[in-house]
Amino acid sequence: MRWREIYGIAVAIALSAFVNGAQAQSTYGIGRPATAAETAGWNIDIGRDGSNLPEGSGSVSHGREVFAQQCASCHGEKGEGGLGDRLAGGLGTIGTAKPVRTVGSYWPYAPTLFDYIRRAMPQNAPQSLSDEDVYAVSAYVLNLNGLLGADATLDAKSLAAVKMPNRDRFVGDARPDVKK
Repeated sequence: MRWREIYGIAVAIALSAFVNGAQAQSTYGIGRPATAAETAGWNIDIGRDGSNLPEGSGSVSHGREVFAQQCASCHGEKGEGGLGDRLAGGLGTIGTAKPVRTVGSYWPYAPTLFDYIRRAMPQNAPQSLSDEDVYAVSAYVLNLNGLLGADATLDAKSLAAVKMPNRDRFVGDARPDVKK
């Protein structure tokens, strides 16, 4: 069997289980809808415009400390890469034959950096950093890429205001492969 067929079967089974679960709940009185408090812990996505960024703030200097303790073993002391991806440098290389994709050269929106760090880093303990530590590491990585000064502090408003160098080189909401 091909992977596409296996994937299709898995999706069909998952949809069937969802529909049957919904029917069981309404027909047999099994289960209940999740409360707002129960779903709040899962609602951590950050919009590219900074929507849903939490309260708090973090400085470049604090980010340097957290990065040294939690990130440098994989990403290098200055974000130059190692076991983990390179995070800094590469500005101006995206249109070349050998693009260097880093946060500063490739990512279109700064709030997505916060979202990714909070969800997935450090790799051995995802979601273990406080929001203040995530703001601080975000500030440090943006500083490594020359996008924030060494004395900068990020919060929801200032992070959403950072204009990434590659922002205008991404396809917007009008995807050429989707007909409306």
